[in-house]
Amino acid sequence: MMILVNTPGSWSHVYPPLLHAEWHGFTPTDLVFPAFLWIAGVAMAFSLHKYQEGATLNGAVYLRLARRCALLFLIGLGLNSLSLILRNWPSPDFANLRIFGVLQRISLAYLGGSLLVLHLKRRWLWLTAGGILLLYWGLLTLVPVPGFGSGDLSLEGNLVGYLDRTLLPPTHLYTPDFDPEGLLSTVPAMVTLLGGYFTGDWLRDQPRSSRTSSALAMFGLIAVILGGLWGLLFPINKALWTSSYVLYSGGWSLLLFAGCYELIEVRGWQRWSFPLRVMGLNAIALFVGSGIVVRLMNFIKIGSGEEAPSLYRWLYENLFARWAGLLNGSLLFAIANILLWFVILYGCYRRGWFLKL
Repeated sequence: MMILVNTPGSWSHVYPPLLHAEWHGFTPTDLVFPAFLWIAGVAMAFSLHKYQEGATLNGAVYLRLARRCALLFLIGLGLNSLSLILRNWPSPDFANLRIFGVLQRISLAYLGGSLLVLHLKRRWLWLTAGGILLLYWGLLTLVPVPGFGSGDLSLEGNLVGYLDRTLLPPTHLYTPDFDPEGLLSTVPAMVTLLGGYFTGDWLRDQPRSSRTSSALAMFGLIAVILGGLWGLLFPINKALWTSSYVLYSGGWSLLLFAGCYELIEVRGWQRWSFPLRVMGLNAIALFVGSGIVVRLMNFIKIGSGEEAPSLYRWLYENLFARWAGLLNGSLLFAIANILLWFVILYGCYRRGWFLKL
């Protein structure tokens, strides 16, 4: 889904469900990022369980955690650097380097979430997660932003963007006014990860049955309803990662997970999920590799002169849009990208090559 929404042939020709909501609101595309964080939280419930059962926490554990998160952050910064270099070739100005990004948010959320899981009892972890969502709601609706007042959730007037602009030069943000992966909004993103952790922690002690799948689906439906109701007061907004968005996207993640659990774990229908396994076992390689290839394809020109199209645009216009039309050609371009990466990662899967941090 990430490849599908990130690599249309043309951003001017995309079916609406494959675009993010312009500001407030929710589309299927707005589920991709939180679902990634959420499922990382599910995995965390298994990988960190031994430390909650009495295994020794020492410096080596924290060092591994810090190393993993630092690598994720640096890889994300490397992708931003590549964008800057190619966009401003041959004279990139690193004073304009964006600091934040998708991998950077995953890194910080995973670091914060892991430390909370390792040091808080289950009850306090639940209270902390709920407290973060309530506190974030209070901050964004009650704390005044100079020139805009309190409760302004517009692109220019929200507290998230104001703090980022205060702490960092605007040239280091996604736009001078706002960064959708900024610092303050990373805090509720930790709760998205913890939502997955709570699910995995509960799931470890449950029987492999349809009753468990039904319970997962019920919890997911409750979260969707609560998130939608909260959204009437605190709008569902991915860019701000609002508290209602955490509940709403977490509920949909739970519903999708319940369906997969029922089909794969309970009924044993596993063959259909093989492509997902091939790509999921190399998720970081897929994200980074596809990001690098897209950047290079936009940099390479076909022909000479200022009007020469990029390789990316040339392939879209000549191999897809010419016979499928602008809109369907754009979609088919993204699908072809998915198939290409499946072939690449299938080769890695066969050889046991997996990128792990």
